[in-house]
Amino acid sequence: MNKISDGNKLEINNNIGIIARGVIIAIISSMVLLLIFSAILTYTSISESVSNPVIIIITAISILLASQLSTRKIKKNGIVNGGIIGGIYIISIYLISSIVTGNFALGINAIVMIIASIVAGMFGGIIGVNAR
Repeated sequence: MNKISDGNKLEINNNIGIIARGVIIAIISSMVLLLIFSAILTYTSISESVSNPVIIIITAISILLASQLSTRKIKKNGIVNGGIIGGIYIISIYLISSIVTGNFALGINAIVMIIASIVAGMFGGIIGVNAR
């Protein structure tokens, strides 16, 4: 059988912590950017019809930033670790919003958000691993 050495266990635990920090960074940056966007909607005459595309963009930017910062510390498997950050982020947000609204349906907007989140995480992971 394959035994995991103590060094590998430490590395896995460290990577889990870094990924968790990445998800937290993504959630906090999303909240800040969405707060700014809501203030812009409140105090300007911008139509609310732009909300869905802007929310997708804000989510992607937050995940891209968080996965880039996190995978920079991991230094390998950026595409996988970034995708994990994006996946955990979007699953967390989906579950929270579904519980709050009582609606667990997956529509086209949810599917686009899931894909955008994972892809943004992957790109951020690639950038983070290759950053010097």
